[in-house]
Amino acid sequence: MSRRCELTGIGPMVGHNVSHSNIKTKRRFLPALSPASLQSDSLGQTFKLRISNAALRTLDFKGGLDTFLLGAKDEQLSPRALKIKRQVKAKAAATAVAA
Repeated sequence: MSRRCELTGIGPMVGHNVSHSNIKTKRRFLPALSPASLQSDSLGQTFKLRISNAALRTLDFKGGLDTFLLGAKDEQLSPRALKIKRQVKAKAAATAVAA
C-alpha cells in the first residue's frame, strides 16, 4: 500500500537526521495518513479513503468532500478519488438539467 494521500497526493519526503556532531544521515519523512469515512452530500454515500490529517482539516474548511473534489486538480487525486469526482460532476450536471 502506497504512503500517499488519496486527495492531495502528498507522499514521503527525504531529508537528514542531524546529530549533535552535525553528521547527516538520510531519512524519510512519512505523511500522517489516517483512514477516514467521508460523506458525499450530493451522492448520499460514505467513502473510505486514506488521507492525510492536513487534508482532513482542508475538507472541513472547504465545506465537505464534494466541494473539495470539484476544486481539486485531477493529477493529484488517486484513481478512487477521481471516480468519486466523476460521479459528483455527473450528479451536479443532472440536477442542473432537471432544474
